[in-house]
Amino acid sequence: MDELTRLRLDVSYDGTDFSGWAAQPTRRTVAGVLMQTLDLVLGAGTATGLTVAGRTDAGVHATGQVCHLDLPVEVWRQHDGKLLRRLARLLPPDVRVRAMTEVPADFDARFSATFRRYEYRVTDAPWGAEPLRRTDTLAWPKPLDLAALNAAAAGLVGEHDFAAYCRRKENATTLREVTRLDWRRDPDGILVATVQADAFCQNMVRSLVGAMLVAGDGRRPVEWPASLLSRRERSSEVTVAPAHGLALVEVGYPADPAEYARRADLTRRLRVPVAEG
Repeated sequence: MDELTRLRLDVSYDGTDFSGWAAQPTRRTVAGVLMQTLDLVLGAGTATGLTVAGRTDAGVHATGQVCHLDLPVEVWRQHDGKLLRRLARLLPPDVRVRAMTEVPADFDARFSATFRRYEYRVTDAPWGAEPLRRTDTLAWPKPLDLAALNAAAAGLVGEHDFAAYCRRKENATTLREVTRLDWRRDPDGILVATVQADAFCQNMVRSLVGAMLVAGDGRRPVEWPASLLSRRERSSEVTVAPAHGLALVEVGYPADPAEYARRADLTRRLRVPVAEG
């Protein structure tokens, strides 16, 4: 068996025309396009074990996605220094591999991660989203109050059972620790939610945003989103915010590479799958 080299890939994509990350036989996905291009450059089946930090859903974007794969050592030596530019020429313009870095064999893009950070963009301008930002910014039909949004967010920070905000999977926990959740209004008037946690269950980020938005426009009290944390099933009162406003912007890992394996073991003990927000 050939000796393998593990590579970390830093990836960005516009999720508009993708059916999410995970490869699907009849749909265009980020993983599918990436593997097809790698097979074209390196030969079918040469790159193996593609593993992603967070499996984003259809329409969700990424500026800081991370994945890993394995290549035979000789293949990496042959292509090192050239592979990034070859991928840039062959990949479609809505997905980019921005870096390829050799990492220890125990680096796991999914389980070694210490946090994932998302941003969600919303405009409450009466004319809606600027045409050039329409694919990454939600147009909200009512004025939003920044103080109310942050008051609603404050009650959701910490370790909680987010069952009310998650699409439950069999044998998977909905316990998560949200370490950051806040809103800002940028100089251009766009409201941006930053949501950071150790991991997210499916639809969690967009559900949290949906709950905070109705508190931000005054239709619900600011205490309402946190009040749902007492529930043990998904709440039908929460509307999942549309996918196109959401982007994965950063995945964190231990500063010391020697900690990759320990972090991965800890994560595997704590929970089952990691999914998109």
